[in-house]
Amino acid sequence: MSKQVNTVVSGDESEIHDEPHIRDRRITVSHIHALVEERGLDAQTVADRFDLTASEVYHALAYYHDHPEEMRAVEQRRRELHEAADEDPRIITGPEDLPES
Repeated sequence: MSKQVNTVVSGDESEIHDEPHIRDRRITVSHIHALVEERGLDAQTVADRFDLTASEVYHALAYYHDHPEEMRAVEQRRRELHEAADEDPRIITGPEDLPES
């Protein structure tokens, strides 16, 4: 019998990210949800693109739907951060905001 490992780590339990993500990766549940359910990409395509298993993609999608309050809070924090960044260019919201070295 196989042992199930928690594929998704919540933001509260993570040392590498502040929102739910694939264990040992920085790929967030929100990003996977956006690619599969909003953009319509096939789960296997997303898995191949990020060197994941299809199972990991489906676990992330299940986590998204099993934790609606947590996911709404993540989306709200992200909206607030982007609104603040509109007013303060020093706020980093993604890699495109990092200064060139």
